[in-house]
Amino acid sequence: MPELVIGDVHIPHGLCLAPLAGVSDRTFRRMARRYGAEYTVSEMVSAKALCYEQSCRRPSAQARLRTAPLAAVMREEYPMAVQLFGAEPEFVAQAARLLESGEYLGCCGEIPPAVIDINMGCPMAKIVNNGEGSALMKDPARAEAIVRAVRRAVSLPVTVKIRAGWDAEHVNAVEFAMRMEQAGADAICVHGRTRAQMYAPGADWEIIRRVREAVTVPVIGNGDIFSADDALRMLRQTGCHGVMVARGAQGNPWIFRAIRCAMEGLPYTPPTLSERLQTAMEHAEGLVREKGERTGIAEARRHMAWYVHGVRGAPAARNRLMRICSLEELSEIFSELRMGNESDGTVTKNMEKTGENP
Repeated sequence: MPELVIGDVHIPHGLCLAPLAGVSDRTFRRMARRYGAEYTVSEMVSAKALCYEQSCRRPSAQARLRTAPLAAVMREEYPMAVQLFGAEPEFVAQAARLLESGEYLGCCGEIPPAVIDINMGCPMAKIVNNGEGSALMKDPARAEAIVRAVRRAVSLPVTVKIRAGWDAEHVNAVEFAMRMEQAGADAICVHGRTRAQMYAPGADWEIIRRVREAVTVPVIGNGDIFSADDALRMLRQTGCHGVMVARGAQGNPWIFRAIRCAMEGLPYTPPTLSERLQTAMEHAEGLVREKGERTGIAEARRHMAWYVHGVRGAPAARNRLMRICSLEELSEIFSELRMGNESDGTVTKNMEKTGENP
């Protein structure tokens, strides 16, 4: 059984929740941790935006700060990383310094992050067009400069999340990871796809294995983990120190418990339909509590659709879930789903077997 150690942060089973833009907010992280995630990562935080917010002096404008709240870390979330993205070493380093100090406008966390993670893997056009995210895979010198600057700026562990490369002609994760280690990275997470592949099926775990063999710092594997079997196969095939679950945790926070049970050779019982819907309801309530009813309900819609995947009657329910306007509507839909599934009372065998999400 692997043990993942990042600096002074110990993650016993190496069970990590990936950063997911627009998804892995505090409520999502809380649900994942409840069911076995040992380490979580924030949504992407713009280093430059966080730094620019510090020049805001009008109280009315300060009340509308958007970037700083994304970096908030509560005591119950330890160990948690905050993920920064940016292409300019000085801004990323300054943002990391602010996060470690906790002394910045808009800070609403209780503790500093356990780790500073640097995003060099996001494939979205609005990110790479600015030379950020996975665009840095094309500019190893700049990426190295960013890691060195952050390493000098903070005493916290520094990690890097990368992809296999930019495209099929430029698969450079091994050489890139070696440079990140030399620059001072304490661990490297490898998503086994190129930027060109985006999130297409078929992550290349072989590139994760090659990175693992090339560096001495811990390596975390990421890509196509939708079940406990997937996680165990990745660990065996790559030798990585931990696994980072992304889409496989959407609507399925129990995946972490399933992986841990598989690691320890213990039996695992999937949640009943009632347990599944109760957790979904608590997730929606958490979003409303954190963000207010209008925003919370709007963001809950897709989460609720993920939770019911594989449940009998899910297609019709999903159409209604994507239009809910209140927790009362959600409760009504869930009550109807329970009634329609009373004969078996559990998620479908397909869901139990694959752990897949829409």
